[in-house]
Amino acid sequence: MCASFFDWIASSLGLSSNKMSIATYEEVLDLPNHPEKLLIDVRGVDEVKETGAIPTSINIPLPILEFELNQSPASFKAKYGRDMPQQEAEIIFHCKMGGRAQKAAELATQLGFQNARNYKGSWTEWAAKQGK
Repeated sequence: MCASFFDWIASSLGLSSNKMSIATYEEVLDLPNHPEKLLIDVRGVDEVKETGAIPTSINIPLPILEFELNQSPASFKAKYGRDMPQQEAEIIFHCKMGGRAQKAAELATQLGFQNARNYKGSWTEWAAKQGK
């Protein structure tokens, strides 16, 4: 059977058969030039304090991500200093090694965000390439 048949079946059942989009180091490096994109670090607050943050990222730990993405736009802006992402906005998630970022991207997709992506290399790749 062809892959498109399985895609159709998965879609009919409300399941996602597509692979989550992966963001690259180069894309994350270029984010300061794309303020319309949002980079969310889903590590715990203590982890971020210990290692530092990728420029332009905001920290929303994975356990509270769903709650925060359901806040009012005014509350989100007041707390994070960024506009609440629209459903079609590109959101890139990262953590330490990519696992929690994948869960975050899947959660955002379930919440209706159409362009949720995982920076699979996450902090580990970023720090290595930045010499940190």
